[in-house]
Amino acid sequence: MGLHTLRLATAPLTFSTFTSRLFLKPIPPNTLQTLAQFSRHVHPRKPFLIRTFSASAVVQEIPATQSSESSAARPQWKASIDFKWIRDNKEAVEINIKNRNSNADLGGVIELYENMVNLQKEVEGIREERNNVAKKMKGKLEPSERERLVEEGKSLKESLVTLEEDLVKLQDELQQVARSIPNMTHPDVPVGGEESSAIRKEVVGSPREFSFPIKDHLQLGKDLDLIDFDSASEVSGSKFFYLKNEAVLLEMALLNWTLSEVMKKGFTPLTTPEIVRSSIVEKCGFQPRGDNTQVYSIDGTDQCLIGTAEIPVGGIHMDSILLESALPLKYIAFSHCFRTEAGAAGAATKGLYRVHQFSKAEMFILCRPEDSETFHDELIKIEEDLFTSLGLHFKTLDMATADLGAPAYRKFDIEAWMPGLGRYGEISSASNCTDYQSRRLGIRYRPSEPLQTGSKKGKANLPATKFVHTLNATACAVPRMMVCLLENYQQEDGSVVIPEPLRPFMGGIELIKPKLR
Repeated sequence: MGLHTLRLATAPLTFSTFTSRLFLKPIPPNTLQTLAQFSRHVHPRKPFLIRTFSASAVVQEIPATQSSESSAARPQWKASIDFKWIRDNKEAVEINIKNRNSNADLGGVIELYENMVNLQKEVEGIREERNNVAKKMKGKLEPSERERLVEEGKSLKESLVTLEEDLVKLQDELQQVARSIPNMTHPDVPVGGEESSAIRKEVVGSPREFSFPIKDHLQLGKDLDLIDFDSASEVSGSKFFYLKNEAVLLEMALLNWTLSEVMKKGFTPLTTPEIVRSSIVEKCGFQPRGDNTQVYSIDGTDQCLIGTAEIPVGGIHMDSILLESALPLKYIAFSHCFRTEAGAAGAATKGLYRVHQFSKAEMFILCRPEDSETFHDELIKIEEDLFTSLGLHFKTLDMATADLGAPAYRKFDIEAWMPGLGRYGEISSASNCTDYQSRRLGIRYRPSEPLQTGSKKGKANLPATKFVHTLNATACAVPRMMVCLLENYQQEDGSVVIPEPLRPFMGGIELIKPKLR
């Protein structure tokens, strides 16, 4: 385990042997309808407020697991993984694991699942025997027969306790092994490594041609007194930086302009916690592979620094059931991000391109499963419109299977031309994670279907809940945007032009000029 490896804390919790899944206590149908009507009356596009967070759409809370006579230590959290589907679609899952270059142990997952199913049947059989013994004990019995049944009941109870403990351990092991299985992949995603990624769109035109020797952003930052890597290296270490003078205004301008533009598309602005529990990081699918983790852990705690606002935003509606009428939920979140960048080195990562701490605006959507591909297209369109407005030359890529993170069903990356570096560099990505994260975070919604009357006393049955789909996309990663703007808008006299959309957010500054010495 490396210095930055996530530590998943465990706590002694009790486990009900009579439940293998979480059960919900339904709100009466008339109350549910009243809540929904009140929600629409208060705000037609905002969910009814139950939890303390003001944007919550929760109408029910998933209760803690109930206690039983058999208690054992359990993992801190469990994902609602569809193990039966994995077993029944073994070949497709196996191909997907291979295409994504994953080290997931599919054989181990299937073996553990089948063992668990068999053990569950054995447990249920003993429970049935105990029930039969209990029924017999209610009748008139000879003392000898009653004594025999008492002893039989004790024996069955002891066997049941042992088997239930074994079942809990088996379920815990299955959860741990199964977490490494990646999401399935969109059928149109290219198979292979990063080099196999397909160009989805290339902005019209060509990279800017310069009639003078160009500088990279490091030289421009030094000459214009905008960036100080040397002092930051003494204070914090390598890959940290100070922004100075107009660069500070440029960062604020990029973020404020981005937020204002994205909010026009119906996104709710957020600032987020930048320290989260390690379990939330894992639930979002950021499970470090090997020792090269990108996550900073806080020693002596179960907390870590976030690498993206996707993590705390994903946790807002954790363990909740949303109203279908509240979907989609669309957020644009600002945060600082922290990454170890383990394994990154070389000229391709110099300067602002790859750093340990940076500011970023991240889009995040929760929606119905049938809408996620449409919203994926919307996210990439927003990104492309933002970068086109800034006059950048870029291309959009449909990333190949081996370049997808575990949560992503499909991922589009945008790479912009960086003349000082002499290459295209990634400035944004947009991922559709389908229900991979929601199954781990416990985020469901209840379809707005007509209530069906049950057979018992005419009670109405609520429609079954479904897992939402989650999507995320980078609206503005400040350091890489600065690389693009400084290098593409540099002038022969050493100055840098500010793109027109950003000028109102910089107090009208149109040009960053060399400082008089």
